[in-house]
Amino acid sequence: MSDLDLIGGCARKAGELALKRRGEKVRVWSKEGGSPVTNVDIEVDSLLKAELRAARPDYGWLSEETADDPSRLGRRHVWVVDPIDGTRSFARGDTDWTVALGIVEDGVAVAGFVYAPVAEVMYEALPGGPALKNGVEIRASGLDMVENARIAGPGPMLDAMQAAGTPFRRMPRIHSLAYRLVHVADSSIDGALAGGRAHDWDLAAAHAIVSAAGAEIVTATGATPRYNRPSTMHEALVVASSGLAAELAGMIANGALSQAAGHKDAIAGL
Repeated sequence: MSDLDLIGGCARKAGELALKRRGEKVRVWSKEGGSPVTNVDIEVDSLLKAELRAARPDYGWLSEETADDPSRLGRRHVWVVDPIDGTRSFARGDTDWTVALGIVEDGVAVAGFVYAPVAEVMYEALPGGPALKNGVEIRASGLDMVENARIAGPGPMLDAMQAAGTPFRRMPRIHSLAYRLVHVADSSIDGALAGGRAHDWDLAAAHAIVSAAGAEIVTATGATPRYNRPSTMHEALVVASSGLAAELAGMIANGALSQAAGHKDAIAGL
C-alpha cells in the first residue's frame, strides 16, 4: 500500500469515527496543563496508532494523546499525529476541527494529511509532490507584503497588529491550528499566526502541506521549525509566502507581537 493510500485512508476512517461519536455523549476533561481532551480523542488515537504502526512498524510514534516514548528520538521516520486538532471546537459541536497525520524524516516534516470531516475536505502532500485539496493542486497566494493581507490567528496577536495600525485584513478565527495553516496553502488566507507553545502534532502535517504549496513556516528569527526533538514545544510562528512571512516574523522579533504571542488566550488558541 502506498503512503498516499495508507495515510489518507486512516485519516478518513478516523474522521468518520469522530463524527459518529460526536452524535453520542462526549466526555470532556482537562489534562495536566489545562488543555482539554475527550473520550473521542483517545478512541481515535487508538485507531490511528494500531493501523499506522502496524503498517510501518519501524517508524517512531508521537501523538498528543499517547504518553511520549523517548525511543522515537532514535528513529529516522516518525508518525506525528493529532487525533483531533481543535478539541474545544469538536466538543462544542463546531465545524473547524481536523485529524492531522504527518511523517517526519530526520527532523523535517515531509508528508502530511489534514482532514476536516465536517466539510469533507482533505489536504495532503507527499515528498516531491504538490499540495492537494481533495485531489486538486493548490498553491499559496504569494502575497509578499502585509498591506491588505488576509491574516488569521489568535485574537491577542491580531489585536496587537490592529493597535499598531498594521493595514491587514483580519480573518475569522480557525480553531484547529493545522486547519488554519493549510488555509494558507490553498490561498483562502495569505498568512497565519501561531501563539507560543504549539507542539509538533499541531504543526508537522500542515507544515508539509504548506511547504509543498510554496509558503513558509518560520520563527521570529526566520528559522524553520524542526521536529522529533526531546521537547515537542515551539515558539510563536508565522506562516505565509516568503516576503509576508519575513515581515510578520519581524513584527514578533521587534516586540510588536511578542507579548501578545505569550498571552494565555493566544497560547490556548495557538
